[in-house]
Amino acid sequence: MTKKSFNIFHISNDDSSGNNVHRTSDVEKIDKTRVEPRNNWRDLIAYWIFGLCNNFGYVVMLTAAKDILQELGSSSEVHHGSSNRPCNLVSTGAVLLADVIPGLCIKFLSPFLPFWHATRISISCLIAIGGFIVVGFATEQWIALTGVAMTSFASGLGEPTFLAYSAFFNKNVISTWSSGTGGAGIFGALAYSVLREIGLNNQQTMLVMVSVPAAEFLTFFFLLSKPASKRIEDQHKGDKVVDDIPPMTSFKEKIIYIKQLLHFMIPLCLVYLFEYYINQGLFEMAYFPENILDLDSKQQYRWYQVTYQIGVFISRSSVNVVHIKQIWIMAVLQGLNVIFFMFEAIYMFTPSIWIIFGLILFEGLLGGGAYVNTFYRMSREIPATRREYAMSVVTLSDSLGITLAGFLAMPTHNWICSTPGPRIP
Repeated sequence: MTKKSFNIFHISNDDSSGNNVHRTSDVEKIDKTRVEPRNNWRDLIAYWIFGLCNNFGYVVMLTAAKDILQELGSSSEVHHGSSNRPCNLVSTGAVLLADVIPGLCIKFLSPFLPFWHATRISISCLIAIGGFIVVGFATEQWIALTGVAMTSFASGLGEPTFLAYSAFFNKNVISTWSSGTGGAGIFGALAYSVLREIGLNNQQTMLVMVSVPAAEFLTFFFLLSKPASKRIEDQHKGDKVVDDIPPMTSFKEKIIYIKQLLHFMIPLCLVYLFEYYINQGLFEMAYFPENILDLDSKQQYRWYQVTYQIGVFISRSSVNVVHIKQIWIMAVLQGLNVIFFMFEAIYMFTPSIWIIFGLILFEGLLGGGAYVNTFYRMSREIPATRREYAMSVVTLSDSLGITLAGFLAMPTHNWICSTPGPRIP
């Protein structure tokens, strides 16, 4: 039976005659006969661990955002009007910016720096360890935010490096990497929330987290196999795309090539703009003073983050089952989520916290799905000789969206906090 190809979900590229159907554009030229690196189980496991460890600190800092603001002095929680709405004097968007801007800066530079993979990963792991220690021992907010910025830099250096390095391995490492980043969301948010719930303080919790970048370092040097050659061409012998499209060498050529990546970058950027605008601008004000789980405002915020990360993990682990081609559809749906959460933050009309949990799970599914399907398509459609550079460039998309979300979240937070809501316990 011939497999069908749909507009939204990509199942197969075979036509009725059994011949391969492929596009002819420079970005999407495919040859199904090319020889790819073997599917090494060590590499697949290693890339899952890389995804987990690289994003772990980023997730932990966002989950800890409200605690960081409230426990270090100047951002006490206040209530406005008769709504009993809890608001920090400083938005969690401030933590978001500290957690993304340093990473964004290094991602801008990364495609144009030498791809010294071992050196980059070593630096990333050491800085991540330092970031956890600084946050753990911080006595003031600015010191804690410095530690948050360090973990952001480490993650921002690691992501384009690992994705670029994936060009030397079987394309399935993209699937395990993405699943690992989704796992980072669950394990990061859950680990922080559980450790705080059982009584560990901020310092003890952060010191436990140091083990994660240490595991990343050991995995890179002792589990991941080493490519037989440092030349991508040698890893893809028999790949006609490699023969037809030579590697880029000049800075001008690399800049011009970015235009051909915009159809990957723009939808991914929008998805992340919308979801982080919700997460860091609106989450903390979707507050239920009376709820069946008996959670206070800080606990609600932590478990919102855990729920979101569960959705991300599920969708980032699904690419081998469902391939979603039109990422822009997920951007539209995420925009609708923004509208709902904006009205909820202002009018507090949702009758049950369980509805909020369900919508947050859906939000995470959209975000994770956009990420994994973007990079999976690239691993199949970008010529091998240009894949290392392209992967590194497109990692800018989510960071740009998150940064814009952080800047928008802070004035939105301040405006909503000055507007009493109608929900009265």
